Amino acid sequence: MDKNNKKTLTISSNLKKKIDTSSINPDGKKSFAVKKKEPFKGNKNNNRTVLNNNSAKNPDLKKKNFARKFIEQQATKDFIKKDDKPTGKSKLKLKGPIDKRDFKLTVSRALNVEEIEIKQRSLASVKRARLKDKKNILDGEKKEFKKVLRDVKIPEQITIQELSNRMAEKSNDVIKFLLNMKVVATINHVIDKDTAEYIVKEFGHTPIFEDEPNLETNKKEEKLKGDIQTRPPVVTIMGHVDHGKTSLLDAFRDTNVVSGEHGGITQHIGAYQVKTSDNKLITFIDTPGHAAFTEMRARGSKITDIVILVVAADDGIKPQTVEAIKHAKAANVPIIVAINKCDLPEKNISKIKNEMMQYELIAEDLSGDTLFVEVSAIKKINLDKLKESILLQADILDLKASFSDQARGVVIESKIDKGKGPVSTILVSNGKLKRGDYFICGNTWGKIRAMINYDGKTINEALPSTPVEILGMNNSAYAGAEFIVTKDESEAKKMSEFKQINSDKSKILVKDKTTLFENAKNKDELNIIIKSDVQGSSEALKMAIDKIEHNEVEAKIILSDIGMINETDVSLAKASNAILIGFNVKPNREAKKLAEEQKIEIRYFNIIYEALNHVSKSLSGLLEPDIKETILGSAEIQKIFSVSTAGKIAGSKVINGEIKSKSKARIIRDGVVVYTGEIVTIFREKNQVKEVGTGLECGISIKDFIDFKEKDVIESYLAEEVMRTI
Repeated sequence: MDKNNKKTLTISSNLKKKIDTSSINPDGKKSFAVKKKEPFKGNKNNNRTVLNNNSAKNPDLKKKNFARKFIEQQATKDFIKKDDKPTGKSKLKLKGPIDKRDFKLTVSRALNVEEIEIKQRSLASVKRARLKDKKNILDGEKKEFKKVLRDVKIPEQITIQELSNRMAEKSNDVIKFLLNMKVVATINHVIDKDTAEYIVKEFGHTPIFEDEPNLETNKKEEKLKGDIQTRPPVVTIMGHVDHGKTSLLDAFRDTNVVSGEHGGITQHIGAYQVKTSDNKLITFIDTPGHAAFTEMRARGSKITDIVILVVAADDGIKPQTVEAIKHAKAANVPIIVAINKCDLPEKNISKIKNEMMQYELIAEDLSGDTLFVEVSAIKKINLDKLKESILLQADILDLKASFSDQARGVVIESKIDKGKGPVSTILVSNGKLKRGDYFICGNTWGKIRAMINYDGKTINEALPSTPVEILGMNNSAYAGAEFIVTKDESEAKKMSEFKQINSDKSKILVKDKTTLFENAKNKDELNIIIKSDVQGSSEALKMAIDKIEHNEVEAKIILSDIGMINETDVSLAKASNAILIGFNVKPNREAKKLAEEQKIEIRYFNIIYEALNHVSKSLSGLLEPDIKETILGSAEIQKIFSVSTAGKIAGSKVINGEIKSKSKARIIRDGVVVYTGEIVTIFREKNQVKEVGTGLECGISIKDFIDFKEKDVIESYLAEEVMRTI
């Protein structure tokens, strides 16, 4: 066939290619030019009918149809291998015998495009699969779930989170259970073993009380080991407020500590060492004299060897003086009475000695065994004599300690320093404390990074009876906590984890199971947040607030911590509607800004009784005011009238006092109050009046009351609210 006589076959598709052929040869090689045709916009069926009819009549059209079929057959042959397997880039997977129709030429195959033909699931198949899955789920739900009951070990104290884990129960379920019992808790709250036992039983498990782990380091050794030597005496100075305790210590140290004390009273426990004329050391502990620091004074007496009881010569024995005597006797330590201010003309030494006899403190000149020393801290009179008395008493006690064993001690005070972190003042009671030692202290632990003595100098070791500040705790320790040096870090962590649950009694949420069923006595609560500079002050303030009792209101301390007031404290105060108290601390810049934005008032104090007064006033504001009634007079109803403008009017006669308009009124019938309301209007001779005196007749209308009876008594009175105080 001539090239000029080309035939063109158009295939309707998205092809952008043209297949050009010159002729159809007898050997089977045929080619046609294929070009893209515009999509047909008419009836396809009609079009197909027309083509079929025309093909029979038109030979050229018949040739075109033949050419198309021939091209498709050739493409199919090229696509299939001789072994009837698919070739090319197709990834078509076949099952069963190969059908040539499966390899019919398509547009994508003509363009050598990869295709994956996946047989789609029928709608009926999908429905059957879904029904089968649904049936399996229903069959599973029909099977009864058997709860696994466990033996739950319960320690003395346990957190709700840990108890939930041991029961394999959701912590939310335990919290909901407590909530139903009127106890609000979180997963971090601590409960005692009795409460834990009750919860375990309610959830169907078996409680088992576990024994306290036997930690050798936790046991205090009775026998001293190593290099045993005589240690310096630890002396605690006690007495009433403003009797001169700190002034006496100032005289020993030649310092001026009093001037730095807020309000002239000691707010913290201080520890110092003083050298005598013969180079012997005496360790002094200064305790606050305010009533709020009772526990601190008690703590001071437990760690001391000798108590110096300071009594002002012009003031005599006071409540805190008696309290100090009780603490000293409870600790079974000897007492030396220092009668201060003996230089004053109004002193009365003999009176003090006689008053001390009723507390079994008898002076030597009165045939007793208690040392009495007359001193003056201001004029430094008889200070050497007092030191000699201390050393004499120490010789009698024969104080010994190991200077080489692992160190032990007691936390005197703790605080959080902005630059140093948690800092604690430790009094070493036994052994040698060295820098780098691992230790536990209450429920915290750490490694000593630095030690600072009472003079502010850095030291590498501290011997018995030495007060020292240590750095390296991972958290602030509680004042009064025992300090123990451990062998290594792992032992310190192990003991700390144990004590974290078992040592902190103040975090117990429920102390016995009976409180689970007690409703809160419908008391109004005043939430309080306390931030203090040192642990001792925070503790003392907390204890003093807890002692404020009232049957209608109570103070609830939701946070008592040390350190600067931060944003978290302000946010907590906002969320809990609490008053925020800063004791010797200030807020940081962010906290101050947030407090201004949230309109949270922060009250700052540096004297403890001023803080207590603020709490008392705040509690008083929660009290319902008292209603003070003043009886004005009474009237007896004689006759009842109906007035179109005023309703029922009680025609009455005033029998005593006077009846006032707009005053409170009681309707008394046969001695029983039947209604309490307000006098709206008083009529006197058809005129409205403000008041009517004794013996006069009048008409009285009562607000929202018309059920008057003759012989009823109307009592007029005034009710005044009177604010209450604690």
